Amino acid sequence: MDEPIPGAHSDPELLGGTPVFIGTRVPVRALLDYLEHDRPLAEFLDDFPTVDRALAIGVLEHLKTIVAHAPATR
Repeated sequence: MDEPIPGAHSDPELLGGTPVFIGTRVPVRALLDYLEHDRPLAEFLDDFPTVDRALAIGVLEHLKTIVAHAPATR
């Protein structure tokens, strides 16, 4: 993915460049893992209190936009 994720950043000096929520060391992937395993956003936010709800929602909204504009495949 070439465009930046709003609410997240990547720094080679932090977790090897893994995208993390701004102001934290929490990987964005952690949120996706929670949702993939049917764990609610509220639980993620409780478990990672350094992640602001608005940042998490912003990342999810960004991913929705990417999916909405993805080319269809057969």
